[in-house]
This record gives sequence, C-alpha cells and structure tokens, in this order.
Amino acid sequence: MILCFALGIANMFHLHWIILFSVVCLICAFIILFIEIPLLLRVCPTSPAFDGFIRRFETNYMRAAIYFAMSAIQWISIAAKRTSLIAAAVMLLIASLFYALAGVRGQGFVGSKTLGGQGVAQMIV
Repeated sequence: MILCFALGIANMFHLHWIILFSVVCLICAFIILFIEIPLLLRVCPTSPAFDGFIRRFETNYMRAAIYFAMSAIQWISIAAKRTSLIAAAVMLLIASLFYALAGVRGQGFVGSKTLGGQGVAQMIV
C-alpha cells in the first residue's frame, strides 16, 4: 500500500499519459488500505456501495483476485512508458500469489483486533 501510494505520487509528474496509471495506483493504495484495515469502514464515512465493494474481499481467493487485477493494470502501464510503477506491479503480483497460495492451502484469513478484525464491533458499540 505504501509503495503504491509513493509511486503513484512520484509518477504524477510525467508529461505523458502515464499519469493515468499513477492515479490508478493511488486509488489502488486506498482500496488496499480499506481492504486490509476493516476498522476504517466503521470509522471513515463511506457510502454503502463502497462498503459492499470492500466487503467482497474477505476471502483469500477474492483478495488474490483484486491484487492480481491491480497488478495487471500496473503491468499494462509498461506499454505506455517504463517507469517505477513496475515495482508496484511486482509487489502486487507477489501479494496476489501469496493470497492464492493461502487459499489453496486452506488457510483461513486471520484478522487482528488492532486492525479491525473480530471483536472490534463489540469494542466500538
């Protein structure tokens, strides 16, 4: 998430249509933030449609799919121009592979109370 955010900002200053891919990278950073820290859905004022979109990615397979899609978008940016967005593409692909591997091995997703996993609803209410 931090890499997507940093590279999205760093590539904003190109005078090329790579700017579109850097904006997408910034958007991906915020999507990752909400996916990985579900407590933010309770704290930040978001729309029900956005909440529903983020809640789709609770399983390892769905997280692997969204990370793979974000990675594919950044890989496509190579067609426009070779930039540091390749690093974001590689890291998103690695994250996707690890989530897919966890899904294949049957490992359940483990959330922590600190980041908004099980038990946070009782703490907030």
